[in-house]
Amino acid sequence: MVRILCVGLIVIAVLLGSYAAITLYDETLQVGRMWETPAVRPHEAPIPVMANMSVPFSGGELFYRTADPETLKPDFSLDSAGAIARGKQGYRYYCVHCHGTGYDGYGTVGQSFAPPPGDLRSARIQNFSPGRIFHEVSYGIPGGRQPALATTIAAEERWQIIAYIKSLGVRP
Repeated sequence: MVRILCVGLIVIAVLLGSYAAITLYDETLQVGRMWETPAVRPHEAPIPVMANMSVPFSGGELFYRTADPETLKPDFSLDSAGAIARGKQGYRYYCVHCHGTGYDGYGTVGQSFAPPPGDLRSARIQNFSPGRIFHEVSYGIPGGRQPALATTIAAEERWQIIAYIKSLGVRP
């Protein structure tokens, strides 16, 4: 009986010592545990009041979503070397995983799809208007595998990627 009481007292002492060490760590060290950091308390400061009439009713993503895809055009020339270079970088970041380095739909992810993603150098895709490609990249293809990327990629960067895709031309 004395042994059990001694073991129980030792366990209680260890638990109290652990609790004291954790409390000391939380309250005195600058790093603390995650729930003690200021980054997890974003709403402690008063939320600023939005100015009246500050929600846009024209332009932006709403304009792109509701416009006729055949009439959409970027604010810059799709033939611009700078736009094509930035589009190539965007393609390598967002698109190459499915469409591949050969633009044929056999990327590391795309090759597992049946059917594979579309060949971006096919006459069918290259004959699409830039606005239609923009719309399909932005909002997905109904019944297709193209995910909607409007919330992932900024509009200007989507246009740059389209400039790059159009610069590839039809596969010989």
